[in-house]
Amino acid sequence: MTGRTPVLSVRGLSVRFLMPGGRGVAAVTDAHFDVAGGECLALIGESGCGKSVLASALLGLLPGNAQTAGAALLGDLDLLAADERTLARTVRGRLVGLVPQSPAAHLTPVRTIRSQLEETVAELTGVRGRTALRAAAEKAAARAAFPADHLDRHPHELSGGLAQRAATALALVGDAPLLLADEPTTGLDRDLVDRTVDELRRHVDTAHDVDKADSADDADNADNAENAENADNTADHRDRALLMITHDLAAAERVADRIAVMYAGRIVELTRAADFFGAPGPRHPYSRGLLDALPDRAFTPIPGLPPELGALPGGCAFAARCDRASDACAVQPPLTGTAACHHPHAALTEAADRA
Repeated sequence: MTGRTPVLSVRGLSVRFLMPGGRGVAAVTDAHFDVAGGECLALIGESGCGKSVLASALLGLLPGNAQTAGAALLGDLDLLAADERTLARTVRGRLVGLVPQSPAAHLTPVRTIRSQLEETVAELTGVRGRTALRAAAEKAAARAAFPADHLDRHPHELSGGLAQRAATALALVGDAPLLLADEPTTGLDRDLVDRTVDELRRHVDTAHDVDKADSADDADNADNAENAENADNTADHRDRALLMITHDLAAAERVADRIAVMYAGRIVELTRAADFFGAPGPRHPYSRGLLDALPDRAFTPIPGLPPELGALPGGCAFAARCDRASDACAVQPPLTGTAACHHPHAALTEAADRA
């Protein structure tokens, strides 16, 4: 943690899908984490591990056969307990901005990108007037590197990468306290990946800078009623946080303050990004395997496949793929320190030593 107040505090979040025949799928199990103001937490893991289900739970977008448990506090609001009216009118777009994993399904197919941006700007910022809305929409597009000469196109006329940038532009309009980016770099080349995640990072850094500037102004102008009113108007833009779900470890290393690693529905490691990508390195064998699989590292794949979430083994779900497993792994390890593992790595050099 950064020492700042959490924008999002998740405690014991679990999601279970009830399937025909009474079968259950434990998509997310007992997730605990905070995301503080001015912080980016990157949630990483293989496809199907539950990352996007967790994101959908936070926004109340799960299907009807889903059961949730635990709490997800955004300020005083428990997102898991909120009704649809609250989620639709207060949360989505205003308190939580979503960069979706599938922009083609997120964008309205019969309307141009310009019209969707103008509508979102009018709804979330209060800007009025054709000229002002047009300028605000173009500014929003530029933030996400969406080309102005494509604004009058429909979603089906865009490439996958441009659709992703359009969805990112929409998510940034409301300057929400929490930005939830679900695979925000899908379909983008490396330069645009860097630009996109830098803009997402700027979302939280700008708020932190505004907060510091406002605090200085308040101290210098404590008796100035006009400044007090301005401080109230900017309060909603302070303490922004970014929860980024990604497969792209390079993007995570570029902008994240902390890394949460998910495997088979559980967070198995939660640590500082500097420690994860540098020394001492990841402590959980699965996390270490993710890094070792990178071409610029050991380029060694993790053996085997993840278990099905509907048929999870008892104990540690990674044990069947782990060269450090023992009889102790028949019992589910708690998240102690930074890793949920009976045999965590102690130093980055161990991977090289084994090789």
